[in-house]
Amino acid sequence: MKGSKGRRDLYAILAQNVMVVLGEYYTQYEPQEWLFEGAHPGKHISMRTVRAILKHACAKAGTKKDVSAHSLRHSFATHLLESRVDLRCLHEILGHKSSKTTEICTHVRKASLTSIENPLDSISKEEQT
Repeated sequence: MKGSKGRRDLYAILAQNVMVVLGEYYTQYEPQEWLFEGAHPGKHISMRTVRAILKHACAKAGTKKDVSAHSLRHSFATHLLESRVDLRCLHEILGHKSSKTTEICTHVRKASLTSIENPLDSISKEEQT
């Protein structure tokens, strides 16, 4: 998104299967000005509509947690971090001014922490082979 919050550009990494679905959506609905157009011509969908869609999706998935569009952003960041995306790259993707903000919005699962290997262990494994 160009010039988003704080007039910084934000980036989205779309999965290939999402691109296919978006292509089908575009072909079917032929949006003119916005990809997700609102009820009124030339307007995008409202945050209220986004919240309603998210609430419906959470109910369908059986999620009991209070989920917001912003919590999806945090989850996305956490998954990237757990996939070993560099924190500096993540900082750029999220468009944060401060790297501290990026650190705050990522939540590392305890299981990820226990799987970290000491570099000395990998050295001794190399010597054994």
